[in-house]
Amino acid sequence: MDLHLYPDPVLRAGTEPVTAFDPSLGDLAQDMIRTMHERTGLGLAAPQVGLSTRLAVVSSDEKPGHEIVLINPELVWTDGWEEREEGCLSVPGVYVKIGRFGRVRVRFQDLQGQIQEMEAEGLFARAIQHEVDHLNGRLILDRMSPVQQMAQRRQLHELQTRYRRRTKRTETGTP
Repeated sequence: MDLHLYPDPVLRAGTEPVTAFDPSLGDLAQDMIRTMHERTGLGLAAPQVGLSTRLAVVSSDEKPGHEIVLINPELVWTDGWEEREEGCLSVPGVYVKIGRFGRVRVRFQDLQGQIQEMEAEGLFARAIQHEVDHLNGRLILDRMSPVQQMAQRRQLHELQTRYRRRTKRTETGTP
């Protein structure tokens, strides 16, 4: 699967709820899990692969087999606060300290459409919040302070330039 990078508009578009729980949804989730592991991430949301769907995959660690598929997720309870360095597969090269809740409870649907709830803490809770942000059209850039944004301006400018070049090549049909 192709990964969409900042400033691709699909990352800001928000998402539509999943209503069809068919085998193609499971195939999509497996493709996203594979892509997440290939990129050594702990989470991946549908907008990051170009889809405006409320679907995300997260893992409690980088080991295959520890993934959770979150369909139509919502945070129902949060606790604590911690700041840790965070990055994003769609904003490569940018790592900043971001404040997030230390513990969360998330309600979601599984691949069969059944409502589930689960609690997470630490890095796993952070990954869930990060992916829910993606589903709401929000990036880590939106959680950065003005000082952090200034510190990252060169990397962000480079990503914007690369995106414009890719878009221009696509429009003109050149490889």
